[in-house]
Amino acid sequence: MTTDAPPSGKAPSGAFSVLTQRADFLRAARARRVPMPAFLLQARKRAVDEPAQTAIRVGYTCSKKVGNAVARNRAKRRLREIARAVVPLEGQPGWDYVLIGRAGETATRDFAALKDDLARALRKAHR
Repeated sequence: MTTDAPPSGKAPSGAFSVLTQRADFLRAARARRVPMPAFLLQARKRAVDEPAQTAIRVGYTCSKKVGNAVARNRAKRRLREIARAVVPLEGQPGWDYVLIGRAGETATRDFAALKDDLARALRKAHR
């Protein structure tokens, strides 16, 4: 039996918490933006004095432009799943990330392409 543990030095899959406070989303909105075909990534390095439960925090949002509640929830589920797979490997401690779904694209884009897009977006955000 093999385990799919992340490479040494990287955070385990449960190593990030979810953004829930509006103020955190507003701070991220003023930070770096990395557009991708199926989503927009907003990334910001937290100040040293900002408290956090975990080193990495991630938020998800989809506006009504994405569709009705069913479409928005599907898009957010896909965003959560790619974050679960990619952020522990590519994310950096002390950063907040917000994934914003795009109408028509987030729910229909190939899942492997979504994961590749997120990895590429995180690398661009950290330059």
